[in-house]
Amino acid sequence: MKSGFVTIIGRPNVGKSTLLNKILGQKIVIATDKAQTTRKRIKGIYTTKEGQIVFVDTPGVHKPLNKLGEFLLDEAKVAVPDADVILFLVDGSEPAGKGDKWIAQNLLQTNIPIIIAMNKTDKIGKKEKIEANILTYKTLFEKNIPIIKISAKTGKNINDLIKNIFRLLPKGEALYPEDIVTEETMRDVTEEIVREKILLNTSEEIPHCVAVKVTKYSEQEDIDKIYATIYCEQKSQKGILIGKGGNLLKKIGTEARLELEKITDKKVFLGLEVKVEKDWRKKDNILKNFGYKEEN
Repeated sequence: MKSGFVTIIGRPNVGKSTLLNKILGQKIVIATDKAQTTRKRIKGIYTTKEGQIVFVDTPGVHKPLNKLGEFLLDEAKVAVPDADVILFLVDGSEPAGKGDKWIAQNLLQTNIPIIIAMNKTDKIGKKEKIEANILTYKTLFEKNIPIIKISAKTGKNINDLIKNIFRLLPKGEALYPEDIVTEETMRDVTEEIVREKILLNTSEEIPHCVAVKVTKYSEQEDIDKIYATIYCEQKSQKGILIGKGGNLLKKIGTEARLELEKITDKKVFLGLEVKVEKDWRKKDNILKNFGYKEEN
Protein backbone atom coordinates (compact mmCIF):
# COMPACT_ATOMS: atom_id res chain seq x y z
CA MET A 1 0.00 0.00 0.00
CA LYS A 2 1.17 3.55 -0.75
CA SER A 3 0.26 6.87 0.83
CA GLY A 4 1.48 10.44 0.86
CA PHE A 5 0.89 14.13 0.27
CA VAL A 6 0.51 15.68 -3.18
CA THR A 7 0.63 19.47 -3.44
CA ILE A 8 -1.29 20.97 -6.37
CA ILE A 9 0.35 24.21 -7.46
CA GLY A 10 -0.12 26.57 -10.39
CA ARG A 11 -1.18 30.00 -11.57
CA PRO A 12 -4.70 31.32 -10.86
CA ASN A 13 -7.52 29.86 -12.95
CA VAL A 14 -5.68 26.82 -14.29
CA GLY A 15 -8.28 24.48 -12.76
CA LYS A 16 -6.74 23.25 -9.47
CA SER A 17 -9.98 23.16 -7.51
CA THR A 18 -11.95 21.75 -10.44
CA LEU A 19 -9.38 18.95 -10.76
CA LEU A 20 -9.52 18.06 -7.06
CA ASN A 21 -13.32 17.97 -7.06
CA LYS A 22 -13.27 15.73 -10.15
CA ILE A 23 -10.75 13.31 -8.60
CA LEU A 24 -12.75 13.02 -5.37
CA GLY A 25 -16.06 12.70 -7.21
CA GLN A 26 -17.63 15.39 -5.07
CA LYS A 27 -17.30 19.08 -4.37
CA ILE A 28 -15.07 19.90 -1.42
CA VAL A 29 -13.54 23.14 -2.72
CA ILE A 30 -15.24 26.03 -4.48
CA ALA A 31 -14.33 26.61 -8.10
CA THR A 32 -15.03 29.68 -10.25
CA ASP A 33 -13.29 31.41 -13.15
CA LYS A 34 -12.15 34.29 -10.91
CA ALA A 35 -8.72 34.77 -9.36
CA GLN A 36 -8.34 34.18 -5.61
CA THR A 37 -11.24 31.71 -5.53
CA THR A 38 -9.04 29.46 -3.38
CA ARG A 39 -7.57 31.39 -0.44
CA LYS A 40 -6.37 28.64 1.89
CA ARG A 41 -4.74 25.26 1.65
CA ILE A 42 -7.46 22.62 1.55
CA LYS A 43 -6.87 18.88 1.88
CA GLY A 44 -8.78 16.41 -0.26
CA ILE A 45 -8.30 12.74 0.61
CA TYR A 46 -8.51 10.12 -2.13
CA THR A 47 -8.55 6.48 -1.00
CA THR A 48 -8.46 3.30 -3.09
CA LYS A 49 -7.27 -0.29 -2.62
CA GLU A 50 -3.88 0.82 -3.94
CA GLY A 51 -3.43 3.43 -1.22
CA GLN A 52 -4.27 6.95 -0.16
CA ILE A 53 -3.39 10.31 -1.72
CA VAL A 54 -3.78 13.43 0.40
CA PHE A 55 -4.10 16.26 -2.11
CA VAL A 56 -3.32 19.78 -0.91
CA ASP A 57 -5.06 22.42 -3.02
CA THR A 58 -3.25 25.77 -2.86
CA PRO A 59 -4.17 29.34 -3.90
CA GLY A 60 -3.14 30.37 -7.40
CA VAL A 61 0.36 31.83 -7.37
CA HIS A 62 0.53 35.49 -8.40
CA LYS A 63 2.35 38.66 -7.40
CA PRO A 64 0.94 39.86 -4.04
CA LEU A 65 -0.61 43.34 -3.96
CA ASN A 66 -1.47 43.43 -0.24
CA LYS A 67 -1.14 41.40 2.96
CA LEU A 68 -3.87 39.01 1.85
CA GLY A 69 -1.90 38.42 -1.35
CA GLU A 70 1.23 37.73 0.72
CA PHE A 71 -0.73 35.15 2.74
CA LEU A 72 -1.97 33.45 -0.44
CA LEU A 73 1.59 33.16 -1.76
CA ASP A 74 2.82 31.82 1.59
CA GLU A 75 0.06 29.17 1.53
CA ALA A 76 1.51 27.85 -1.73
CA LYS A 77 5.13 28.15 -0.57
CA VAL A 78 4.74 26.20 2.68
CA ALA A 79 2.86 23.36 0.97
CA VAL A 80 5.80 22.50 -1.31
CA PRO A 81 8.45 21.21 1.15
CA ASP A 82 5.92 18.93 2.92
CA ALA A 83 4.88 17.16 -0.29
CA ASP A 84 5.86 13.67 -1.42
CA VAL A 85 4.88 14.63 -4.97
CA ILE A 86 4.21 18.02 -6.55
CA LEU A 87 1.51 18.31 -9.18
CA PHE A 88 2.27 21.38 -11.29
CA LEU A 89 -1.01 22.17 -13.02
CA VAL A 90 -0.78 24.38 -16.10
CA ASP A 91 -3.13 25.72 -18.77
CA GLY A 92 -2.12 23.54 -21.68
CA SER A 93 -4.22 25.53 -24.15
CA GLU A 94 -1.48 28.18 -24.17
CA PRO A 95 2.34 28.18 -23.99
CA ALA A 96 4.17 28.58 -20.67
CA GLY A 97 4.04 32.20 -19.50
CA LYS A 98 5.89 34.41 -17.04
CA GLY A 99 3.81 33.10 -14.13
CA ASP A 100 4.65 29.47 -14.92
CA LYS A 101 8.33 30.35 -15.27
CA TRP A 102 8.32 32.18 -11.91
CA ILE A 103 6.75 29.17 -10.17
CA ALA A 104 9.25 26.78 -11.74
CA GLN A 105 12.25 28.94 -10.80
CA ASN A 106 11.16 30.07 -7.33
CA LEU A 107 9.01 27.27 -5.90
CA LEU A 108 9.89 24.09 -7.78
CA GLN A 109 13.68 23.95 -7.54
CA THR A 110 13.47 20.83 -5.40
CA ASN A 111 14.33 17.14 -5.35
CA ILE A 112 10.69 16.27 -4.68
CA PRO A 113 9.21 14.41 -7.70
CA ILE A 114 7.17 16.69 -9.98
CA ILE A 115 4.44 15.86 -12.49
CA ILE A 116 3.22 18.49 -14.95
CA ALA A 117 -0.48 18.13 -15.65
CA MET A 118 -1.47 20.02 -18.79
CA ASN A 119 -5.11 20.97 -18.34
CA LYS A 120 -7.49 22.30 -21.01
CA THR A 121 -5.64 20.70 -23.94
CA ASP A 122 -9.06 19.59 -25.21
CA LYS A 123 -9.54 23.23 -26.23
CA ILE A 124 -6.86 22.83 -28.90
CA GLY A 125 -7.74 21.21 -32.21
CA LYS A 126 -4.28 21.00 -33.75
CA LYS A 127 -1.90 18.34 -32.42
CA GLU A 128 1.08 20.42 -33.57
CA LYS A 129 0.07 23.28 -31.27
CA ILE A 130 -0.29 20.94 -28.30
CA GLU A 131 3.21 19.57 -28.92
CA ALA A 132 4.58 23.11 -29.23
CA ASN A 133 2.99 24.08 -25.91
CA ILE A 134 4.36 20.94 -24.24
CA LEU A 135 7.86 21.92 -25.31
CA THR A 136 7.55 25.33 -23.62
CA TYR A 137 6.72 23.64 -20.30
CA LYS A 138 9.51 21.07 -20.65
CA THR A 139 12.08 23.84 -21.04
CA LEU A 140 11.10 25.32 -17.64
CA PHE A 141 13.11 22.54 -15.97
CA GLU A 142 16.65 21.26 -16.47
CA LYS A 143 15.64 17.71 -15.53
CA ASN A 144 13.11 15.60 -17.40
CA ILE A 145 9.64 16.06 -15.88
CA PRO A 146 6.75 13.76 -16.88
CA ILE A 147 3.88 15.60 -18.60
CA ILE A 148 0.32 14.29 -18.70
CA LYS A 149 -2.45 15.88 -20.77
CA ILE A 150 -5.73 16.02 -18.85
CA SER A 151 -9.10 17.70 -18.68
CA ALA A 152 -10.16 18.60 -15.13
CA LYS A 153 -13.62 19.43 -16.46
CA THR A 154 -14.37 16.18 -18.30
CA GLY A 155 -12.08 13.85 -16.35
CA LYS A 156 -10.04 12.85 -19.40
CA ASN A 157 -6.81 11.00 -18.45
CA ILE A 158 -7.45 11.54 -14.71
CA ASN A 159 -6.99 7.79 -14.10
CA ASP A 160 -3.63 7.93 -15.88
CA LEU A 161 -2.64 10.88 -13.67
CA ILE A 162 -3.60 8.98 -10.50
CA LYS A 163 -1.55 5.93 -11.60
CA ASN A 164 1.52 8.10 -12.17
CA ILE A 165 1.12 9.74 -8.75
CA PHE A 166 0.89 6.35 -7.01
CA ARG A 167 4.10 5.24 -8.75
CA LEU A 168 5.96 8.10 -7.07
CA LEU A 169 4.45 7.86 -3.59
CA PRO A 170 6.28 6.06 -0.76
CA LYS A 171 4.97 2.84 0.78
CA GLY A 172 2.90 3.40 3.88
CA GLU A 173 -0.40 2.92 5.64
CA ALA A 174 -3.37 5.23 5.11
CA LEU A 175 -3.07 8.57 6.92
CA TYR A 176 -6.85 9.03 7.31
CA PRO A 177 -9.88 6.73 7.69
CA GLU A 178 -11.11 5.62 4.26
CA ASP A 179 -14.46 7.44 4.59
CA ILE A 180 -12.85 10.86 5.19
CA VAL A 181 -12.52 13.12 2.13
CA THR A 182 -11.54 16.42 3.79
CA GLU A 183 -10.51 17.99 7.11
CA GLU A 184 -12.75 21.01 6.55
CA THR A 185 -15.40 21.72 9.22
CA MET A 186 -18.96 22.76 8.37
CA ARG A 187 -18.07 26.29 9.49
CA ASP A 188 -15.27 26.31 6.91
CA VAL A 189 -17.54 24.82 4.26
CA THR A 190 -20.27 27.40 4.95
CA GLU A 191 -17.87 30.34 4.69
CA GLU A 192 -16.49 29.06 1.40
CA ILE A 193 -19.88 28.31 -0.14
CA VAL A 194 -21.25 31.75 0.76
CA ARG A 195 -18.10 33.30 -0.73
CA GLU A 196 -18.53 31.21 -3.88
CA LYS A 197 -22.07 32.49 -4.37
CA ILE A 198 -20.78 36.05 -3.97
CA LEU A 199 -18.09 35.36 -6.60
CA LEU A 200 -20.67 33.98 -9.01
CA ASN A 201 -23.17 36.83 -8.52
CA THR A 202 -20.85 39.87 -8.50
CA SER A 203 -18.12 41.36 -10.66
CA GLU A 204 -15.27 43.90 -10.76
CA GLU A 205 -13.75 44.60 -7.33
CA ILE A 206 -16.42 42.90 -5.19
CA PRO A 207 -15.11 39.28 -5.30
CA HIS A 208 -11.64 40.32 -4.11
CA CYS A 209 -12.75 42.62 -1.27
CA VAL A 210 -15.08 40.11 0.44
CA ALA A 211 -14.51 37.82 3.42
CA VAL A 212 -17.09 35.62 5.14
CA LYS A 213 -17.11 34.70 8.83
CA VAL A 214 -19.57 32.31 10.50
CA THR A 215 -20.54 33.85 13.83
CA LYS A 216 -22.80 31.05 15.08
CA TYR A 217 -23.45 27.46 13.98
CA SER A 218 -26.17 25.61 15.86
CA GLU A 219 -26.49 21.97 14.77
CA GLN A 220 -29.81 20.33 15.64
CA GLU A 221 -31.37 17.02 14.68
CA ASP A 222 -33.76 18.40 12.06
CA ILE A 223 -32.18 21.75 11.16
CA ASP A 224 -28.85 23.59 11.23
CA LYS A 225 -29.10 27.27 12.12
CA ILE A 226 -26.18 29.28 10.75
CA TYR A 227 -25.42 32.98 11.09
CA ALA A 228 -22.64 34.54 9.03
CA THR A 229 -21.27 38.01 8.33
CA ILE A 230 -20.03 39.14 4.93
CA TYR A 231 -17.28 41.73 5.25
CA CYS A 232 -16.35 44.24 2.55
CA GLU A 233 -14.08 47.27 2.51
CA GLN A 234 -16.33 50.18 1.49
CA LYS A 235 -19.89 51.36 2.08
CA SER A 236 -20.54 51.37 -1.68
CA GLN A 237 -19.56 47.69 -1.82
CA LYS A 238 -22.00 46.94 0.99
CA GLY A 239 -24.77 48.51 -1.07
CA ILE A 240 -23.89 46.36 -4.08
CA LEU A 241 -23.83 43.17 -2.00
CA ILE A 242 -27.22 43.88 -0.44
CA GLY A 243 -28.75 44.96 -3.75
CA LYS A 244 -31.97 46.80 -4.42
CA GLY A 245 -34.45 45.92 -1.71
CA GLY A 246 -32.02 43.27 -0.42
CA ASN A 247 -32.48 41.20 -3.58
CA LEU A 248 -28.84 40.23 -4.17
CA LEU A 249 -28.15 39.27 -0.55
CA LYS A 250 -31.31 37.16 -0.59
CA LYS A 251 -30.21 35.44 -3.84
CA ILE A 252 -26.74 34.72 -2.41
CA GLY A 253 -28.30 33.36 0.79
CA THR A 254 -30.80 31.17 -1.03
CA GLU A 255 -28.19 29.64 -3.34
CA ALA A 256 -25.81 28.97 -0.43
CA ARG A 257 -28.59 27.51 1.75
CA LEU A 258 -29.73 25.09 -0.97
CA GLU A 259 -26.20 23.80 -1.43
CA LEU A 260 -25.66 23.44 2.32
CA GLU A 261 -28.89 21.45 2.59
CA LYS A 262 -27.54 18.99 0.01
CA ILE A 263 -24.34 18.59 2.03
CA THR A 264 -25.98 18.23 5.45
CA ASP A 265 -28.98 16.30 4.10
CA LYS A 266 -31.38 18.35 6.24
CA LYS A 267 -32.96 21.77 6.50
CA VAL A 268 -30.69 24.78 6.93
CA PHE A 269 -31.50 28.27 8.17
CA LEU A 270 -28.87 30.73 6.93
CA GLY A 271 -28.86 34.27 8.26
CA LEU A 272 -26.55 36.70 6.44
CA GLU A 273 -25.56 40.29 7.19
CA VAL A 274 -23.08 42.64 5.54
CA LYS A 275 -20.56 44.81 7.43
CA VAL A 276 -17.83 47.21 6.35
CA GLU A 277 -14.30 46.57 7.60
CA LYS A 278 -12.20 49.23 5.88
CA ASP A 279 -9.02 47.98 4.17
CA TRP A 280 -9.20 44.59 5.92
CA ARG A 281 -6.87 43.01 3.33
CA LYS A 282 -4.05 45.23 4.59
CA LYS A 283 -4.50 44.60 8.34
CA ASP A 284 -2.72 41.72 10.09
CA ASN A 285 -5.14 41.49 13.01
CA ILE A 286 -8.21 41.39 10.77
CA LEU A 287 -6.63 38.83 8.43
CA LYS A 288 -5.87 36.62 11.42
CA ASN A 289 -9.46 36.91 12.65
CA PHE A 290 -10.70 35.87 9.21
CA GLY A 291 -8.36 32.86 9.18
CA TYR A 292 -5.86 34.28 6.69
CA LYS A 293 -2.88 34.31 9.03
CA GLU A 294 -0.96 31.44 10.56
CA GLU A 295 -1.16 31.25 14.35
CA ASN A 296 2.21 31.92 16.00
